[in-house]
Amino acid sequence: MRLRVLYHGNCFDGCSSAGLFVRFYREQIARGELSVGFSPLEHKGNGPAIPPALFDGDENVCVDFRYSQDPRLTWWFDHHISAFQQPGDEAHFRADSSGRKFYDSTARSCARFLARTAAEKFGFDMGPVKELVDWAEMIDGALFPNPQMPVELKEPALRLMTWVENNRDPALSERFIMDLVSRPLGDIAREPYVTEPLAPILVQHAVNIETVRKEARLDKGVVVLDLAEHGVASLNKFIVYYHHPDARYAVVVLATDNRIKISVGSNPWSATPRTHNIAAICEKYGGGGHPVVGAISVPHEKLDQARTIAREVIDLLQSS
Repeated sequence: MRLRVLYHGNCFDGCSSAGLFVRFYREQIARGELSVGFSPLEHKGNGPAIPPALFDGDENVCVDFRYSQDPRLTWWFDHHISAFQQPGDEAHFRADSSGRKFYDSTARSCARFLARTAAEKFGFDMGPVKELVDWAEMIDGALFPNPQMPVELKEPALRLMTWVENNRDPALSERFIMDLVSRPLGDIAREPYVTEPLAPILVQHAVNIETVRKEARLDKGVVVLDLAEHGVASLNKFIVYYHHPDARYAVVVLATDNRIKISVGSNPWSATPRTHNIAAICEKYGGGGHPVVGAISVPHEKLDQARTIAREVIDLLQSS
């Protein structure tokens, strides 16, 4: 029996959800020998959410990512408001009678939504994974008490969050996913496969904190930051609020090896309530996310287009 697990890659909630599903499936569903394969996914604008070739398992599950109408998708858990992007996606989901596809746009994290659903409907024991589920909820829901906590990275879970956001080794991703649902987070954070690559990442994190301090500007309630030509491919999204606690929103342009990413977020600690649905804004440009945070991807060679989109988003966020 082969299980293919498709998940939101380089994301603590996505990895947590992938591990939780495998643990749940082994404990409550699987009969006999089980082979598990993982495939990370990333948002790449319009088009099929998941390449059809990835549905190669006897059972195929997708967690913390967009819906697919492919009949080979047998399990699905998501909480993104932008989950249904292709024509007919939502109607197809609503018509499903398998009892194995679940969606809740009000859930703070996919991990807690998945674990709770598996417990309520299939008898999964959430007790042994409580630490993981609680941290996934805090991280993906941005439920930190202040911006210092997710920027200073003192807690093991936050160092693991930083590691997975920067990791590009598929084998280590799979090891990490299974460690998450079988070991205390503090133990994982002390593993050499985490600490060794994390050391230079934390050095770069300190550099990024200073770069954001110098380059970010607050313009009519929106932090504007363009790092596309600064060699910063990944950025802790809370640094902007660490330096600009009075901001309502932030728009950040980053360049990775294969895309330009426009990150759009709202300040969880802002005294002025959010009035824009960020997921809806990002969907207009082929992106998505949550009402409070989202992203848009543009091909790497179209930096000018990405900057135009960023400017349009900034103008919209400043409009009220």
